[in-house]
Amino acid sequence: MSMIAASSSIVSCNSSLPPLKPNSHLPKSSISLPKFPISIHNDSNHSCELIKISPLTLKPAKLPCRSSLNAQSQQDPPIVSAYPNGNETGGGGSGGEEERDWTTSFLLFAFWTGLMYYVFFLAPNQTPVTDVYFLKKLLNLKGDDGYEMNQVLVALWYIMGLWPLIYSMLLIPTARSSKSKIPVWPFVVLSCFGGAYALIPYFVLWRPPAPTVAESEWRRWPLKFLESKITAGVALAAGVAITAYAVSSGGDVWKEFYQYFQGSKFIHIMSIDFALLSTFAPFWIYNDMTARKWDGKGSWLLPLSLVPFLGPSLYLLLRPPLSVARETTSDEAS
Repeated sequence: MSMIAASSSIVSCNSSLPPLKPNSHLPKSSISLPKFPISIHNDSNHSCELIKISPLTLKPAKLPCRSSLNAQSQQDPPIVSAYPNGNETGGGGSGGEEERDWTTSFLLFAFWTGLMYYVFFLAPNQTPVTDVYFLKKLLNLKGDDGYEMNQVLVALWYIMGLWPLIYSMLLIPTARSSKSKIPVWPFVVLSCFGGAYALIPYFVLWRPPAPTVAESEWRRWPLKFLESKITAGVALAAGVAITAYAVSSGGDVWKEFYQYFQGSKFIHIMSIDFALLSTFAPFWIYNDMTARKWDGKGSWLLPLSLVPFLGPSLYLLLRPPLSVARETTSDEAS
């Protein structure tokens, strides 16, 4: 009879068990209790623990019961979302977007702020009239008055006109921001007038990775022009010619240019601009190289990218097109 009473006290694991009295209050019976525990296993629809009834006590173990429809079994592997950010779009939005480390952006913005303060307030400005004259001569707004412009200054002026093309070929295809709505092309256009001073704000706001470029997009303007080997070849040839023109000038010409750098605000800030563009170029070359899955075969070009203008131009001539990178990604996915 005790066994029948014990069996009838066991209820489904989804319901609570009533407290049982200790065995000391049970009526004595001639039927002896078994010497082994009675185990009741859960069914397949619930993740309950075993209920063990001791031959001396009938106090059941605690039942942390959970429905299989509302909770995950402890033996099942953890559920991992296919979207790390908790967002099916892979980012964007304020819901599941991962927290961004703003340290680099803050430091870069602080650097740009200090740079602009130096340009407007601290840069040497001893020859403002001469600066206007030089600018008119370089823009061909001044007729032939017999004055011969400094060769290094002329070379610097023309090489600065080519830098926006180099950066547009590096930024527009593979350095757009997929996690922000800020386009890159306005900054590239402004760099035609402001150089690195106009590009650094985009570097601050840049949020990788770049969005996938559709096949229809890189087959039309402007990506078709920016991906063209002819464009890269012309830029490299022009850079070699301009560099040779500057190097072929004598030492006196370079000394004269250095004097201009110390006193002319126009030449001073343009020289700093050239140095900044040359400094940032290797990073964007590496970013472009990685986006094209070419960071292994093309890694030997990274040291050459440190050569001002010529290194980036050579990389643009030798890099694989976006179509090859797209096929490589498709092969890896399959």
